[in-house]
Order: sequence, then structure tokens, then C-alpha cells
Amino acid sequence: MINIQKFFKSIPFAWAGIIALFKSENNAKIHLVAMVIVVGFGFWIGLSESEWLAITLTIGGVMAMEAVNTAIEALVDLVSPAFHPLAKKAKDVAAGAVLILAIMAIVVAGVILWNHFG
Repeated sequence: MINIQKFFKSIPFAWAGIIALFKSENNAKIHLVAMVIVVGFGFWIGLSESEWLAITLTIGGVMAMEAVNTAIEALVDLVSPAFHPLAKKAKDVAAGAVLILAIMAIVVAGVILWNHFG
């Protein structure tokens, strides 16, 4: 059975995580600035509904991946405070996942902009 009260009690913890992400992570701040610029530009050029869907899903994916990367890095630092090659690999791969999605976000933006200016 789904416990709705438990769900609503968990929301403040999720918000605390989002706030911690943007307070502590430089790359999250960069993604946030990029998001504000893209959304502002999107309003300026008049994106279509489908273009907004692509942009918002892409932005959400990058932000979520940045959050997962930050969580993985924190957990790895907790369990392996000393250098270990597997800890490095876990952190590098998580960061690489963010980079892959960020590159794909640039591709999505490029395709959308090409349709408006190309």
C-alpha cells in the first residue's frame, strides 16, 4: 500500500538535498546559470511546445545527473577517505555521466537553434 503521509514527509529532505547541491557544488551552479540563460533565450525566440519539452527534459536530466554524481562522490568519500583506484574510478565514471548528458544537452540546444536560425 502506498503511504501518502510518508511521501509528503520525505519532500523536505529532497528539497534539502537540492539546496545542498546548489550551495556546495560549483558545477551545479554552472548548470543552474546555463539553465537560466537557456530558458530566457527560449522565451525570447518563442520555442514551440515540443521544443520546450525537449529543453525541460534535457535540463532536468542534467540537473538530476549532477545530483546523482554529487551523491556518489559523497558516498565514495565517506567509505574510502584514502585514495583507492576503485574510488577514483567510481567518481570519474559518475562525473563522465554528467559530461555525456551535458554534451547531449548542447546537441539538443543546437538542433533546436538550427531550426530557428539555420
